[in-house]
Amino acid sequence: MGERVVIAGDGQMALVLAAIAAGGGHDAAIWCPLPGQAGPLRATRRSERLADLELPAGVRVSETAGEVLGDATVLVSAIPAQFARATWLRLAADTPTGVGMVTVTKGVEVGTGMRPTEVLRETVGERPMAVLSGPTIAHELALHKPAIMVAASADPAWAGRVQAIFSQPWLRIYTSDDPVGVEVAGAAKNVIALAAGMVDGLGLGFNAKSALLARGLAELVRLGVAMGARPQTLFGVSGVGDLATTCFSPEGRNRTLGEAIGRGEPLERALGATKSVVEGVETARSLHARARELGVETPIIDAVQRVLFRGQAPSAALRDLMGRVAGNERID
Repeated sequence: MGERVVIAGDGQMALVLAAIAAGGGHDAAIWCPLPGQAGPLRATRRSERLADLELPAGVRVSETAGEVLGDATVLVSAIPAQFARATWLRLAADTPTGVGMVTVTKGVEVGTGMRPTEVLRETVGERPMAVLSGPTIAHELALHKPAIMVAASADPAWAGRVQAIFSQPWLRIYTSDDPVGVEVAGAAKNVIALAAGMVDGLGLGFNAKSALLARGLAELVRLGVAMGARPQTLFGVSGVGDLATTCFSPEGRNRTLGEAIGRGEPLERALGATKSVVEGVETARSLHARARELGVETPIIDAVQRVLFRGQAPSAALRDLMGRVAGNERID
C-alpha cells in the first residue's frame, strides 16, 4: 500500500514532488496556502510557476487543511522559510500527531536564525523529521532529466522511507544522518548564488564567477561547521553540488535576481518581476547575523547583505572583496 503524501505549498518544488509521489504509486495531495489558488490548479492541473508540468489526475488539490491533512502518513513542508512558522501554526490543529515530516525549504528564519526543521518542531511538535535537498532545478525535474537529492534525518529509518517515496529511475536519492549540514548548505548556497548573479550582471566573466563560487564554498563550510554540520556533507551533493547548479543555471531564482541587481535594478523592482519567493534575500540577513553571533568570517555573505539592505553598489562590494588581504588559501 502506498503512502498518503500531503504537501503544504504550491510552488515549483511542491508541484514537482506531488507529481513524483503520484508517479510512484502514492496518494498525493497539495494544500494551497493562499485563497483562490486551489481552484484553478485543480481545474487545469497546471501552474504558471512551472509551465512544463501537468499534475497527474489523481493529485488532490485543496485550500482547506482539514480536507487533506487528516489522513496524511507523510507531511511535506514546501513553505518559504519566512512564512513557515505562521503557516504551520495555522495548520497545527489539523496536523496528525506523530506523522513524520519532510522539509524542502532552503532558508533560515530572520530574527531567530532557526533552520526549517527547528521551526517545524516549535510549531507542530516533536516527530520524525527529514530534509530533502540537492541540485534540483524544478524545470528539469518536471522534464524527468537525471538528478540527485539527499534525504537527511537523525532517524535512519525515516530517511530511508523518504528515499523510497521520492526515488524514480531518473531521480537518485541518497540518505544522510546530517540534516543540519543539508539545511545549512541549502540556505547558504542561495546567498552565494545572489552574489554569482551580481557577477553576471556586472559582466565580469567566468573567471570571477568561479573564484566567487570557490570562496563562497569556503564560507559555506566555515559557517556550516560552526552551526553543527559535518564538513563532508558540505562538500557533497547537497553542498557543493547544489551551490554549483544554483550559481550557474540560467533558471536559478537567486542567481537571476542577483543578475538584475548587478545590472543596476533596485531590489524591490527585481523582486516584483518574479513569480516565486527568492529565499536568498532574507536568508542573507539571517546568515549575516548568525555568522556575527558565531564569530565566523563570511565576507561574501556580508557583501550581499550590504548590497541588498544597506544600499552598497554591487561594483563597490566587489572592490571591497578584491581589496581584502590575500593570505594562504584556506577552507576552515
